[in-house]
Amino acid sequence: MPAKKKPKYSGPLASAGDKAMNLDSPKEYWAGVAENFHSADTAGFAPVLHPNAPPWFNRLIDKLQFRAFRRALAMASIPPGAQVLDVGCGTGRWVRRYEDFGFRATGVDATASMLRLARELRTTAPVVAGEAYHLPFPNSRFDLVSDITVVQHIPASLQPQALGEMVRVIRPGGFLILMELIRGEGPLLFPRKPRDWIQQAASCGGKLVGWFGHEYLLLDRLFVRVALTLAGRNGSSLRAGADSQKRVPKHSMMARRIYWGVRRVTVPISAWADPIADRVCPAHFATHGVFVFRK
Repeated sequence: MPAKKKPKYSGPLASAGDKAMNLDSPKEYWAGVAENFHSADTAGFAPVLHPNAPPWFNRLIDKLQFRAFRRALAMASIPPGAQVLDVGCGTGRWVRRYEDFGFRATGVDATASMLRLARELRTTAPVVAGEAYHLPFPNSRFDLVSDITVVQHIPASLQPQALGEMVRVIRPGGFLILMELIRGEGPLLFPRKPRDWIQQAASCGGKLVGWFGHEYLLLDRLFVRVALTLAGRNGSSLRAGADSQKRVPKHSMMARRIYWGVRRVTVPISAWADPIADRVCPAHFATHGVFVFRK
């Protein structure tokens, strides 16, 4: 019998690029994202956040992530001038912020086109090519290593190796900050339960300092679930990006405008209410977990 072909990417992520890419070619997928969405916004958010979303959505998500990261950073004692590595740096948004914080920053990413965008967006810190599960740095090089929604895109079988590499390059007493999915599903998404992320990092030598939930967005999550359920098979067209508009039927484009028009209301309201949700909801009810470990 002929060997079965691996499925192509489908759903919201698949429409990010003009090419259909095999599940065994994640580098090609991310290269396509960088190529097709490099001009979607001036901050380089689209290729590393939600490629198919309107710019206002990515700006808001970035703002929420920045707020969560500052909270995580407050849990670690990182002095100015510390050596900081951002794994999966993408277009360099965190590397640039580390420079603003007064850290000596380095970025690493496996996708050459992402690194090119990082340099074009005036990232002056060194950004180098490398896989998260095979970092091109010596042992105990950095005071802090950050992983902002990166390992969640690595197959589960390679995630322990990636976390082990991050811990390896941290000096004794240094810190690891993870911001990763703890719920959800989709192509190139491999979330874990909070206890699993903690166990994986602990098995590599990371001692948990603390963790909290991030991105509850309760009202918006409810609306998205209802909208996608009603849309059924056409659900992916609601999230289709500008690059795919010519391939989406007119009625689907109208549905997409309505979908994002409603979310233009539900997302800001949900973001405003997130600090309240953080106080009253269990942390595991959030979309992401933010974990701080010490080596």
